[in-house]
Amino acid sequence: MKKLTRIILSIIGLGLILVYFLPVWDISLEAPQYPEGLGFEIWIYKMTGDLNTVNGLNHYIGMKKIEPDSIKELQFMPYLLGLLILLLALTIYKSKKSLLVVWVSLMIVFGIAGGIDFYVWEYDYGHNLDTTAAIRIPGMTYQPPLIGSKELLNFTAHSYPSYGGFILIFAGVISTLLLIYELKFNKNEE
Repeated sequence: MKKLTRIILSIIGLGLILVYFLPVWDISLEAPQYPEGLGFEIWIYKMTGDLNTVNGLNHYIGMKKIEPDSIKELQFMPYLLGLLILLLALTIYKSKKSLLVVWVSLMIVFGIAGGIDFYVWEYDYGHNLDTTAAIRIPGMTYQPPLIGSKELLNFTAHSYPSYGGFILIFAGVISTLLLIYELKFNKNEE
């Protein structure tokens, strides 16, 4: 691999370390009765924000309580990210395109799997409602959008990547571009 590729990959590695200290996703709710808004942040190992208030409101429409301790992904994500960082360090140290192919492939697979898993999680919370809930509207589901905004009764739900999420997205995109660069313009070196 070219020296510039290794330098950029090193910067990406440092960025991935920052993900341990930044929220990855942000879900917020707007409604007339909450002019300051409500929301919570999803980190790779915890959730912070207005979870108690959101859980209290969700109870009335029959949604399950969001309990971070029961979300398995929050338990293994720190280790998975650590594994990716170690593999990236090995890729940089060995300077082998074959390792870069493996690393980029894992980033893409984990990114797609993470998006699917998050969608399934949201779907479960928004569709599997308690039939004895105080507020029931036939045919109404409360799944927030995977990315973007959506009207849910008198609430507007927003779901977007946060700082750590943008780092992960940029790491995947830049790494993929570096791999293409290496495969196209650095054919003689392994």
